[in-house]
Amino acid sequence: MASTSSLTLSQALLTRAIHHTTQSPPDHRLSSLSLPSFSTPRASFSSRRTTHHRRQHLIRASAVETVDTTTDTALVEKSVNSIRFLAIDAVEKANSGHPGLPMGCAPMGHILYDEVMRYNPKNPYWFNRDRFVLSAGHGCMLQYALLHLAGYDSVQEDDLKNFRQWGSRTPGHPENFETPGVEVTTGPLGQGIANAVGLALAEKHLAARFNKPDSEIVDHYTYCIVGDGCNMEGISNEAASLAGHWGLNKLIAFYDDNHISIDGDTEIAFTEDVGLRFQALGWHLIWVKNGNTGYDEIRAAIKEAKTIKDKPVFIKVTTTIGFGSPNKANSYSVHGAALGSKEVDATRKNLGWPYEPFHVPEDVKKHWSRHTPEGAALESEWNAKFAEYEKKYGEEAAEFKAIIKGELPAGWDSALPTYTPESPGDATRNLSQQCLNALATVLPGFLGGSADLASSNMTLMKMFGDFQKNTPEERNLRFGVREHAMGAICNGIALHSTGLIPYCATFFVFTDYMRAAMRISALSEAGVIYVMTHDSIGLGEDGPTHQPIEHLASFRAMPNIFMFRPADGNETAGAYKVAVLNRKTPSVLALSRQKLPHLPGTSIDGVAKGGYTITDNSTGNKPDVILVGTGSELMFAAEAAEALIKEGKTVRVVSLVSWELFEQQSAEYKESVFPAAVTARVSIEAGSTFGWEKYVGPKGKAIGIDRFGASAPAPKIYKEYGITTEAIIAAAKERI
Repeated sequence: MASTSSLTLSQALLTRAIHHTTQSPPDHRLSSLSLPSFSTPRASFSSRRTTHHRRQHLIRASAVETVDTTTDTALVEKSVNSIRFLAIDAVEKANSGHPGLPMGCAPMGHILYDEVMRYNPKNPYWFNRDRFVLSAGHGCMLQYALLHLAGYDSVQEDDLKNFRQWGSRTPGHPENFETPGVEVTTGPLGQGIANAVGLALAEKHLAARFNKPDSEIVDHYTYCIVGDGCNMEGISNEAASLAGHWGLNKLIAFYDDNHISIDGDTEIAFTEDVGLRFQALGWHLIWVKNGNTGYDEIRAAIKEAKTIKDKPVFIKVTTTIGFGSPNKANSYSVHGAALGSKEVDATRKNLGWPYEPFHVPEDVKKHWSRHTPEGAALESEWNAKFAEYEKKYGEEAAEFKAIIKGELPAGWDSALPTYTPESPGDATRNLSQQCLNALATVLPGFLGGSADLASSNMTLMKMFGDFQKNTPEERNLRFGVREHAMGAICNGIALHSTGLIPYCATFFVFTDYMRAAMRISALSEAGVIYVMTHDSIGLGEDGPTHQPIEHLASFRAMPNIFMFRPADGNETAGAYKVAVLNRKTPSVLALSRQKLPHLPGTSIDGVAKGGYTITDNSTGNKPDVILVGTGSELMFAAEAAEALIKEGKTVRVVSLVSWELFEQQSAEYKESVFPAAVTARVSIEAGSTFGWEKYVGPKGKAIGIDRFGASAPAPKIYKEYGITTEAIIAAAKERI
């Protein structure tokens, strides 16, 4: 029975992924996937560059097909050149792409995928696989070539031939939602290494919680290739600093040290010693001086990396960008453009490669074909290990399965607090803390933290300690003042296992520091929960540098993200319920610093509709006026309605807590909230009025703020900016 259960676990992961990935067209992404059959010494560090490194390399390699099953150097070189030319040919056919990195990184890519990493190409979602992240995502043909050779159904020869084309499974940068085998979406440089930190954190956390002395069911590495551009971006330093602090010893990063970027040699702008910087950040440092043909050096470096048990490892691999190209290697011209037919021919001649485009020699195919049965065997072995684990540790096994399958406990949402108008008023950031702590007791995969603002964001889970190097089983994450890395690390956590539900927090205005990571959350379908407090001018005296104005509008403009601005406790709880349920859509909760009352008519269920009526004294869906608000201003709309009703008017008050959810509702429902016949509408929100015309219409009035805030007590700012009950009443009377 236990064995059957564990087999179902692996199958469930694949089936769940297929179900999700095929929900939206084009319906080709996983159509060919089948269910698996279960049954060196460290170099010294001198100059960053060497004369040898700067020379253009004209190295020739034999390309005579043989039927040799041993992994001798000749076969390795042929395999490496297969990777290079699959990349060259795909970029050439598309007349678009980045051939230089795949040509330079092919040796380390080959050794990783062919000799080191543990994976099952027929089940890209097997839990205990090693993870690979190409942070330098522009070089994605390296990864596509490796997935193709390894036997992943997601990258067939035709997919390589359709590189960067409409509907292709091989887009211009790696996308986890398009190509099974790609773990995270990379492209914006530096995001990938931060994602890798999140993946490694998830492994360390789950291992600490579930491994037993007699059974290690969580045991995999995260490998990452970073380039000069990644290392220039500040996010990489933020993430690497945390990785060193946390001692993520199963994170191994390979630095493609080729000293070339789009503008030319990195000497024009980037001359620091990157290796020493990472060493200072708490990483173990290894230097492979010959990344072009030094296969044994690369192997020795990885072997050494795996002996390090207390810190992540940074392997500096000195390579030649565009290796093998007689006229473009070691230059910026090979970085981001096709070689051109003449240079492709010259490169084929130089590397002794007589084959037609996209041809993989038979002995290379045969050599790589072993990964299909070996991968199935690895998964089967793990399934058997988990079956034994389940027999011994039934409670832990059940919790573990729930996390990796993304199953929420029955009735989990009943743990969320509810409120009445008689409940004491409070800031929604405090109400958020109540929700967070309630969820922590029922969601085993819930973890997160703040960018050095936990006591202000109110995001500590009181029943857990801090995730640290020596306490990785704990669930409070301390990110320090590193907003950008925080968001990207949470993306990695979310994409590691579907039942891990990460949240992160800072002041709403500081989403400016992490917007790129939040956009990748939305794009890569990573259901991170962003807890953003101090959501408006209501924070008061800190002034315009800390007061968000345009931020609500900017996230409402972003696809696949829920922007919530709850007005009270019930709406805060409702926002959390939606956020937890939607694992493929991130959520942003904009929360107040100031106390707010619990309003009559608000509800958890109402939030799920995005917009709903909280009070209405009209009949026949024909109020005299509709007042709309969000967050802390919804109470002003409710107060204005009371005054207008006393004057004999019929008034509807609508909470538009999430525009995105409201737009998902039926036309009939939207008409029931905003009847087209009622054109007298007034909205109020302490933020930009941009976008509100959609709801108030040409005859309505949007009350908001279209300039920066000010430093003063919050009530004074609200009065001076006209964000008041009186302003709503006046605007409503003008339109009735």
